[in-house]
Amino acid sequence: MGRVTERRKVIRIRDGVVSERPDTLVAEEPMEIRLNGKPLAITMRTPGDDFALAAGFLVSEGVLAGQQDLQNIVYCAGATAEGSNTYNVVDVKTAPGVVIPDITLERNVYTTSSCGLCGKASLDAVRTTTRWPVADTPPVRISPELLASLPDRLRAAQRVFDRTGGLHAAALFSEDGELLDVREDVGRHNAVDKLVGRALQNGQLPLSRAILLVSGRASFELAQKAVMAGIPVLAAVSAPSSLAVDLAAEAGLTLVGFLRGNSMNVYAGEDRIALRAAAAQG
Repeated sequence: MGRVTERRKVIRIRDGVVSERPDTLVAEEPMEIRLNGKPLAITMRTPGDDFALAAGFLVSEGVLAGQQDLQNIVYCAGATAEGSNTYNVVDVKTAPGVVIPDITLERNVYTTSSCGLCGKASLDAVRTTTRWPVADTPPVRISPELLASLPDRLRAAQRVFDRTGGLHAAALFSEDGELLDVREDVGRHNAVDKLVGRALQNGQLPLSRAILLVSGRASFELAQKAVMAGIPVLAAVSAPSSLAVDLAAEAGLTLVGFLRGNSMNVYAGEDRIALRAAAAQG
């Protein structure tokens, strides 16, 4: 739709020299997600992959578990006074027989580009609603060297970031380090939802052999989204939150933070990391 970036005038000051020039900025617009015609959530996002974003959001909410649960997703028409479509309202229709959790239809949820879902459910709710417990999956074994190589590959794949410097990114890698998919958004939780939603649309859930890498920090919301999608490994270039570590330890998720250069911190699920080999090399 050509709405990922926008141009704005900026006053530039460099070494005391003042000039005026256009600047490319990442777009941010609200998107309302409706479930079977009923308003459910509003999120601030970068336009693009909207259907995947909605589908991924509903995976993290425990509504969708696979491609078979989704009937269709459409843009709702006419959101302006002139009746033109803003492409900022999507309606997700579930397949017949899909049971909708009570909480989803009884609340209006507001999410932001920075913090994820406000008033999120507790650790107990994640444990009881996940369809694919990551602790039960066959173990994935990853070397620290492979993990260390992933941030540069994520950065190289960020096309819009190169133009704006204002986007978060999330990527899925195979256990062998192959880049499977990458998405960008003004909110890192939206970028993850877009990845998970695309996987659902392609019939690829659960992502039980995948590594999820996110730019920035690892919040509780991101750990939750990984667990709900069956992803066994979550890595972040910055710090995790305490609640993210608690959830990872309880759910059996491997959580890596401060992944920079050859350094990293493993906060949970260290059994999936080849630590002995790394110690021998050190």
